[in-house]
Amino acid sequence: MHRIGFIVPQRFQMMSLAALTAFELANLPPTGPYYDIRLLSEHGGLIESSGGMTLSTEAFDDPAFDTVIVGSITELKMPSFDANLIAFVQAAAKASRRIASICSGAFVLAEAGLLDGRRATMHWAHAPEFRARFPDVTTNEDRIFINDGPVWTSAGMTAGIDLILALIDNDLGPDAAKLVARLLVMHQRRLGGQKQHSALLEMTPRSDRIELVVAHIRRNLRNPLTVEELAAVANLSPRQFSRAFMAETGQSPAKAVEQIRLEAARFMIEQGRHTINVVADETGFADRERMRRAFLRTFGVPADVLRRNARSELR
Repeated sequence: MHRIGFIVPQRFQMMSLAALTAFELANLPPTGPYYDIRLLSEHGGLIESSGGMTLSTEAFDDPAFDTVIVGSITELKMPSFDANLIAFVQAAAKASRRIASICSGAFVLAEAGLLDGRRATMHWAHAPEFRARFPDVTTNEDRIFINDGPVWTSAGMTAGIDLILALIDNDLGPDAAKLVARLLVMHQRRLGGQKQHSALLEMTPRSDRIELVVAHIRRNLRNPLTVEELAAVANLSPRQFSRAFMAETGQSPAKAVEQIRLEAARFMIEQGRHTINVVADETGFADRERMRRAFLRTFGVPADVLRRNARSELR
């Protein structure tokens, strides 16, 4: 049985707590239970969330867990944390197999000195303050989560779920993590190397006809996806379509297609289940060299480097 100690800070963010649902689903029969979850705070008792709801917790005691996770708070300016909390986290890091944070919980790990000389991520909005306060930490705000040795950190909100799915994968294997993701009705498991900002989120259309086009692009990445083809989906002339698409998404159809291809290709590359040639074919780049040039323009490195980095983080 894996003992999980989840530290609930004062005015905690409910979304960070919701990530524990992944552990709960991994406990379902016929295979579970695997996880024993304890909700912890300095003095125990009721802790109020930033939304006004309260949660019953146990007081800090034995710091030895399989995994200790620090939850997040809903603040844009992070306070200094109580000395007893920092001391417990330091003791837990020594007594436990691994320690993790969700979103702003990274500030607690950093204040405890656990991130010095390591890489860490957090919600992108916290990154400038984090970088200024903790210069000895390599801050990478453009990641869903990062695993650096026994220390795991994640970006904000839903990225906590991705982190916990990765912990389940680490404990029970990819099939167990995949089953939990399906039970959570997740569209896809995001790997740690993925960017916090999604190309699809950044081009949210205002009209149904452009939304249909974006959906068509996602379903048909192997097609050439010419302006004429996309204009026909929108039932517009190519010139009308190009103007409407630019007005609603802020980018040209060609640029949007490339961004969606790149996002899909990066996900497949970091999953590591297909060769780079297959990824190039499946995502519509047609050949490896064309995809390599697109990766260099956008990510600064070719696909094989991203694959090596993803494997390194997984190890």
